[in-house]
Amino acid sequence: MNIKEIKELIEAVSEYGITELEVERTGVKVKIKKAGQPVILSSHSESSLSGSPGRQPDMMPSGAEITFNTSPPSEKAVGVPQEDLLIVRSPIVGTFYRTSSPTAEAFVKTGDMVESGRVLCIIEAMKLMNEIEAEVGGEIVKIYVENGESVEFGQALFGIRPSIKG
Repeated sequence: MNIKEIKELIEAVSEYGITELEVERTGVKVKIKKAGQPVILSSHSESSLSGSPGRQPDMMPSGAEITFNTSPPSEKAVGVPQEDLLIVRSPIVGTFYRTSSPTAEAFVKTGDMVESGRVLCIIEAMKLMNEIEAEVGGEIVKIYVENGESVEFGQALFGIRPSIKG
């Protein structure tokens, strides 16, 4: 079972309101629980973690255990009406950075007006820096994550009030 398949299972649990899912395939057993419970992905097989030549890098190693939380983080901003905000979510698991370097200015701040395609932040995943861009133009109303924090797939990063063009 590869990481892409695991992500698809997590998305299905969230999208369809499933509270518990257990899948076993080729010695890998994945159990996902929702409703605020941590999700434990574990594999059980006879082979050990060491000395697995030929194993693909995106495959979950035998004996590995990964914990996720499928419940979306609280996205209530005090005094900010949520219904008119576009929530920019993390497309990957990684580390959130508001700047390109420790001494650089933040890409965006609360109150900034942004255009579609503007870089909002960087998420580092597996030593790769992934720029996250605005999908729409508008005002940055809320930043949900602090610099240097770990983020999960689907976690809210920014709340943008889209600008009305007419």
